Amino acid sequence: MIRVLLADDQALMRAGFRALLHAEDDLEVVGEAADGASAVDLSRRLRPDVVLMDVQMPGLDGIEATRRIAADPELAAVRVLILTNYGLDSYVFAALRAGASGFLLKDADPADLLRAIAVVARGDALLAPAVTRTLISEFVAGLPPAEPAAGRGLLTAREREIVALVGRGLSNDEIAERMVISPLTVKTHVNRAMTKLHCRDRAQVVVWAYESGLITPRRR
Repeated sequence: MIRVLLADDQALMRAGFRALLHAEDDLEVVGEAADGASAVDLSRRLRPDVVLMDVQMPGLDGIEATRRIAADPELAAVRVLILTNYGLDSYVFAALRAGASGFLLKDADPADLLRAIAVVARGDALLAPAVTRTLISEFVAGLPPAEPAAGRGLLTAREREIVALVGRGLSNDEIAERMVISPLTVKTHVNRAMTKLHCRDRAQVVVWAYESGLITPRRR
């Protein structure tokens, strides 16, 4: 059973999500929040597996709420899935930097939302390679020059190479083909790098790769 917390300031939107999730045998809505502060509080009290988090809410917004959840060691198992009306905009990258495990448009098909919840709940990032490339193209290029991060010294040469390719938006299969190794070997290296860098998921690896200066954006 996947336990879900709904965080959206629109009651009608929450009702729609609740009805959709209620129809699934393996999903349970454990709480609802109308603002970011309530989302953080309920996350601490209810310990959901996934928080469906709206971006724009009164008071504490979804970005800051996500940052507080991700920064709380006691909520390490809580994953945040950002729901947005705005598509690939600055909110999305800000959410990933804050610790979100992925994002989805509010007008996505119900089947896509259900799949997204399952993906995020099992600890994976809902960040398709094509989406990663778009985020990099649109927003990462605007980041200030990065300072080399201490974590780079913790990675092996192979791990740094693979993390750089993850940051470029390649999937495990694409990395495996390029490096002539198996996808399982790639996954093992990615997981080890995530552990060393204290990254919650693949989305955080992408952010780290750029913010650490391991790779630099390709200017358009």
